[in-house]
Amino acid sequence: MRYFSLDNQKDGIILVARIALMVLFIIFGWQKLVAFSYTAGYMASLGVPVPAVATAVAVAMEFGVGLLIALGFYTRPLTVIMAVYVLATSFIGHPYWHMTGMDQYANMINFYKNISIIGGLLLLAITGPGRYSLDRR
Repeated sequence: MRYFSLDNQKDGIILVARIALMVLFIIFGWQKLVAFSYTAGYMASLGVPVPAVATAVAVAMEFGVGLLIALGFYTRPLTVIMAVYVLATSFIGHPYWHMTGMDQYANMINFYKNISIIGGLLLLAITGPGRYSLDRR
């Protein structure tokens, strides 16, 4: 009996997955870059120490590393680093356990969305970038 298999499309699916996982980071990393001072001010309002440095790290991770992962460059180590970054920012940016009402609900959604993204990043770290990547060139 034949079963459903996508083995012959595996590399294309991994490419789509890499891009889909990184779209959010690339878009919002770019926004942080072009609105750097606003982002640093927001980080300061969260109580993040040295907000300008934190903003630079956020831009480098989200836009820079996000773009590199989408292109499939050093995919395995960068996805692990990105997973650690996402976990850290989840605790810093979405502390829903200290909130009430709609703020708590919205931040809970974002916190657990980030946990789901971490799962995708870890899967990508295990599977690798696929054939359609700079790592394979």
